[in-house]
Amino acid sequence: MADSAENKGKSYSIIAVLGMFSFLTALAGSSTNLAIPKIAIDMDISSSMATWIVQIGLITTAILLVMFGHIGDILSKNVVFLAGGVTFVVGSAITGFAPAYAIILFGRVIEAIGSAMIMANSMGIVTQYFPDKRRAEALAVISMFISVGSISGPGIGGLIISASSWRWIYWINVPLGIVILWLGFKFLPVPKESWARVREVTKGANWTGQNLFTLGIIVFFLSGSFFQSGRSGLLMGLAFFIGGGAISLLAFVQDKKSNLPWIAPEVIGNLGFVTSVTALALVMLVNAVSNILLPFYFQSYNGMTAFYSGLIIMLQSVTMLCTTPFAGILADRINRELMTVVGLLILMVSQVGYAFFPNGLDMWKIIPPIVLNGIGMAIFLSPNNALTMGLVDKKLSGIAGSLNSFARTLGMTIGISFGSSLLFFQLPGVKRVSSTVGIRFMHAFANVFWAATVISALALILVLVRYLDSKRKTGKSAEKESA
Repeated sequence: MADSAENKGKSYSIIAVLGMFSFLTALAGSSTNLAIPKIAIDMDISSSMATWIVQIGLITTAILLVMFGHIGDILSKNVVFLAGGVTFVVGSAITGFAPAYAIILFGRVIEAIGSAMIMANSMGIVTQYFPDKRRAEALAVISMFISVGSISGPGIGGLIISASSWRWIYWINVPLGIVILWLGFKFLPVPKESWARVREVTKGANWTGQNLFTLGIIVFFLSGSFFQSGRSGLLMGLAFFIGGGAISLLAFVQDKKSNLPWIAPEVIGNLGFVTSVTALALVMLVNAVSNILLPFYFQSYNGMTAFYSGLIIMLQSVTMLCTTPFAGILADRINRELMTVVGLLILMVSQVGYAFFPNGLDMWKIIPPIVLNGIGMAIFLSPNNALTMGLVDKKLSGIAGSLNSFARTLGMTIGISFGSSLLFFQLPGVKRVSSTVGIRFMHAFANVFWAATVISALALILVLVRYLDSKRKTGKSAEKESA
């Protein structure tokens, strides 16, 4: 009995550490989205250039997630996770003190390396310490921390930006990060690994595949810069888009054939797992579009303060926070596949609502889509995460968790690049969004969300097929048992 109580206490402490770092990374991400218009003005850069402050962090995280998940599996998930926490704090400090746009980008890259190390191992650590019957609930708790971070980002970030400098949204990560790191080193067992062991683990790794993947992702997302310049950059944008995508796919093929692949063949060959992470990527893509465009709509176009726009945007995360606990509990008790279908249906409806946003600030038309977006995301995420991690062996939980985080980050990165590129492609010659752009902005804004509606419909079809297939298999199993 004492051992059981001790184990439970330890697992709760671990969840608290994982959750608090999830909170901090979510806080930094949502605050950065809100700060983009202010940073553009302060650094005298265009609105489209300012979006790269968000994109470069997400791109870096996407590139490194699988690598850090693999290293966590063969070295130590706890070591990689805590090293990521240290790196994240250092990157936040650099970004906060950055005197120029280029240094901001550099700081964001360092911060993102830390985020990749944290995200790649968080779900694997949960799988390591929690049995399947409690896993969805544990993952839901972490999702709640992410939701609180996302809520606090617009609220705290908006207050900071309105009262002081945007730099404080990064400086605040330093003391908070140090406190969480202290708790992490206290509760997460850290094996003593020599540098010789680290070199041995990474020496035979497939660095050719990693380098190919890095090149492909960078080329792929550089296409957004050309798309944002309008029709004049369309051909170059398409060339970079197709070329980068081809190189990235080649990296996966090369990795599969290598002697020591980053991704275990039994994971990448698991159709159910691939379906889950693909659906997650599409969902995060759709959600990221509103995250990057709403600050422009409220602050740049309608002249709202960062603080008030943050309060409105945070309604999505508040809704997620309120809905996620129920979604996590239900995911452990009823059909998880069905819940993902319901969540995606609600998410699709929210995108239609964004497409009908008014030219002025009519809150009766603005608030419902934001709330529905939060409900849809909450109902989808917890059951889908539980499905994903339940489809792989525990010994591969690190790489599976990192691939899940990769899908999440890749979806967010593509969503931000897609949303900003499609918006500014329709607004050639516009350096900075303002009310002077006129109705052209609203037409472009609506078109982006109609495209997001189509993408969410594709994701809905994917999870609907999964649900129907699961229902068919369950029916066959029942028939065999009755026979």
